[in-house]
Amino acid sequence: MSDLLPSLLSAPYWGAVTLTLKLATVTTVVLLLLGTPLAWWLARTRSWLKKPVSALVALPLVLPPTVIGFYLLITLGPQGWGGQLTQGMGLGLLPFTFAGLVVGSVFYSLPFVVQPLQNAFEAIGESPLEAAATLRASPLDTFWNVIMPMARPGYLTAIVMGFAHTVGEFGVVLMLGGNIPDQTRVLSVQIYDHVEALEYTQAHGLAAGMLLFSFATLLILYTLNPTGRRARGGKQ
Repeated sequence: MSDLLPSLLSAPYWGAVTLTLKLATVTTVVLLLLGTPLAWWLARTRSWLKKPVSALVALPLVLPPTVIGFYLLITLGPQGWGGQLTQGMGLGLLPFTFAGLVVGSVFYSLPFVVQPLQNAFEAIGESPLEAAATLRASPLDTFWNVIMPMARPGYLTAIVMGFAHTVGEFGVVLMLGGNIPDQTRVLSVQIYDHVEALEYTQAHGLAAGMLLFSFATLLILYTLNPTGRRARGGKQ
């Protein structure tokens, strides 16, 4: 245990912490921007495409992270269409960069943001929209002043779950980002490094910190947003 404190105060450790928090923050913001219109469409559409799109959104829930990381690595590599596109746009190749980690994290955490938002939008129903229409509110005004406030619990769940899930991911970030200090080495990869080096004391310290973070995240979520639990309880 005497080696634990110096390890937790070391530059590589704080570099991994900073990078992980930065990745989770950027990913959550991107997911909210992309997930809000997607969740709204899924909640409102009657198109036959709803089921296939819903299945694609939920795919990361059942697909191994390494599979997602592998195909993203191929797609964004020099021979993939994504890699050729980014190179043509002057962005270079995304694998083994922070931007590549963001892309992988967005794909992997997508259902944890889209599904809570979709459930929140579906729970609103038609009455508030019809009332706003009778007052001649524009669609954008209706969304910002009616839908968003009513969907606040869904947004809280989406933000917390998207952020926490990104903090804890491993397979996608290792496959797509590798293990580059201060660039792609996040906390989960740092723990993996310690285990590979048989540095179990340091691994215990980081793993325990992530365990406490995960528990605190869920505790805050259930404390601040008990609506979902009451609704589920009422259906039983």
